[in-house]
Amino acid sequence: MLAWLMAGCGEEEPSQKMGLPVSICLPAGEQLAANHSPKHRVMGDPGTTEQFLPPHYVYLIVMKQEADDSWTVWDTVGRVLTDDDWEKKRYTGSLQSAGDTIYQYTEHVHLLIRNQRINGRVYAVASSRPLRFNQRLSTISSMDQLLNLSFDTSDTAVQHNLQHIYSTPYNYIVDSKYFGSFSNETVKSPYVNLMLYHVAAKVDIKWNVADDKRINEVDPSQAVRLTYMEARRLYNGNAYCFKPMRNEMASLPASGGYTIEDIVTPNDEGLWWEGRTYFYTIPYTVTGSPSYFPLQLLMGTNGTKATAAYELTLNQPIDTTAVFVPWLRGDFVFSAPLAAEAVTKTVGE
Repeated sequence: MLAWLMAGCGEEEPSQKMGLPVSICLPAGEQLAANHSPKHRVMGDPGTTEQFLPPHYVYLIVMKQEADDSWTVWDTVGRVLTDDDWEKKRYTGSLQSAGDTIYQYTEHVHLLIRNQRINGRVYAVASSRPLRFNQRLSTISSMDQLLNLSFDTSDTAVQHNLQHIYSTPYNYIVDSKYFGSFSNETVKSPYVNLMLYHVAAKVDIKWNVADDKRINEVDPSQAVRLTYMEARRLYNGNAYCFKPMRNEMASLPASGGYTIEDIVTPNDEGLWWEGRTYFYTIPYTVTGSPSYFPLQLLMGTNGTKATAAYELTLNQPIDTTAVFVPWLRGDFVFSAPLAAEAVTKTVGE
């Protein structure tokens, strides 16, 4: 009787747990597998299916909208998974991937609520490698801190696995709402289906030497062989988790970053005249008018690495408000040996 009287005098209703199923989804078209695809292939060889490592580390941050419309952290979850935790099935969410085959992992988050209207959002990061964030997830206290969450890309192991890191873009809006939103206003038992997307941009490079330039019996020095290629000064700072298009630099770096060496070497005879390679790198914007995403290459013909001095910077015009990271493609046709010089080109020229 006493308990009934106290409750009737305005004491808050007791908290209760609400189960929130959160499905983390990856496109099955990306072929999760235990091995990397080949580094490069010769044009004309049978095509290779790009393969990705299953994420073994999943990080979830659940945000709650308060009465004053501010956002606070409701819960954070970190899980270490195995390959078997990912189930192949059809996507049943509301995104454009509806009906597609996906790989899915479901986490059941338990949230403390009272008998009230709730609006929340779930943000997620998944990676094949453990990540070092700029802030402990448990210390995030506001939406600004959440959206400024970044991870360290200076570690070599992370650089080699950028293609296996995914997140939920903060500006992916579906039906006027962030796509990881949930509410109990229209659904008695909320759930969230999250499709995750790459935080790193794919760089796809093809090269070909014109048939009549491959051999020159009159002047062998004018025959063309691509004998060296490397990608240099790639981004190795802190990279935004949920704002992958908002990494910025004030100017084109003339040093620093990291290098992918030996894409082609003097010993790669099968790649001297034609070939293809791809890799992933964190996209960043060199701010200005217009803003652009640069790719800096060092290439050499008819020689060794020591004589490679042709520096090419490809500039991809970029929209920092875009939801998804770009795919940068370079298609090179060589008709003469490269001269030692620095060249800047806009992609598409």
